Amino acid sequence: MKTGLLIFFVLCCLSAKSQKIPAWKITDVADYFSKKNDTVYVINFWATFCLPCIAEIPFMQEITKKYADKKVKLLLVSLDMASAYPKEISLFAQQRSFTSDIVWLNETDADYFCDRIDKKWSGAIPATIMVNAATGYRKFYEQEFKEEEFELELVKALGTGSE
Repeated sequence: MKTGLLIFFVLCCLSAKSQKIPAWKITDVADYFSKKNDTVYVINFWATFCLPCIAEIPFMQEITKKYADKKVKLLLVSLDMASAYPKEISLFAQQRSFTSDIVWLNETDADYFCDRIDKKWSGAIPATIMVNAATGYRKFYEQEFKEEEFELELVKALGTGSE
């Protein structure tokens, strides 16, 4: 009886920590970073099966937190298959201590959704867009970032570095 109660308690605690991951359309993603304000939006497109994606998310989270006082927000947009949504994505993020907001892109037509982010996006991931409406900054990266390179690009997006 005590063992069963302990297992129930542990499972409840784990589920309490798990993140609710909403399903968004690409228009929701575009609306998110198209707000006319002084926030810098970093939108990272990733998937649980993408090793380069997984490698860069921890330092993206760390660096965006470092600049949080400058109104920087990181949104992780999962491009996983529908079969992974929401349980596998949530568990994956929890196991890796992902703390940033995560949404799942509920779209299957890459020709449609890639063009809504950047006409040059081939669909490869990782991919990131940085937007600062206050300065007119908008830059798309279809690449894996190294930590120093990401921070440098973020500083540019903030308008405190040279382009």
